[in-house]
Amino acid sequence: MNPDNPKPGGRAGQQPPSGDEPFFSAILTPHRSLGPNGFLVLMLCTGAICFAAGTLFLSIGAWPVFGFFGLDVLLVWVAFRMNYASANAYEEVCVSAHEIVIRKVGPGKRRQEFRFNPFWVRLSVARLEDEGVTRIALSIRDQSVDIGAFLNPDDRTSFAGALAAAVATAKAGTVPR
Repeated sequence: MNPDNPKPGGRAGQQPPSGDEPFFSAILTPHRSLGPNGFLVLMLCTGAICFAAGTLFLSIGAWPVFGFFGLDVLLVWVAFRMNYASANAYEEVCVSAHEIVIRKVGPGKRRQEFRFNPFWVRLSVARLEDEGVTRIALSIRDQSVDIGAFLNPDDRTSFAGALAAAVATAKAGTVPR
């Protein structure tokens, strides 16, 4: 999350085509706690343990078990690869004086773009007492878009405050220059 980024861009690489510059821009990305080096260490340890256990079963004559240990390593690798593919998803939120643009890029570069007039949009922030913000949504008439569903509660709370301030600024017409 980067709500202080003054210009859109980052991974999206494009500015909204409207005539005015955004005064608020944020790129929201999901957090992944295991980096590439940690993944390599995990796969090496998993492979070594499964190979050692498989060799033990092979030595006592249970040779089919050896293949299943190899299958275990393959399944762990596939699961983490799918997890890393979903980590490439992001959301870009740009607020200008005349438009709010939300770009959602999912796994496989699936793209969605939503545009709202800041004067007519309603920002909904759902809160729970012990968790903080649980849902952020922008809605207008029958269209509603959830924002930052993958964020942890602290980041979601922080972003909700920054977005609420940006929408209020756009509605008031006092856009910072």
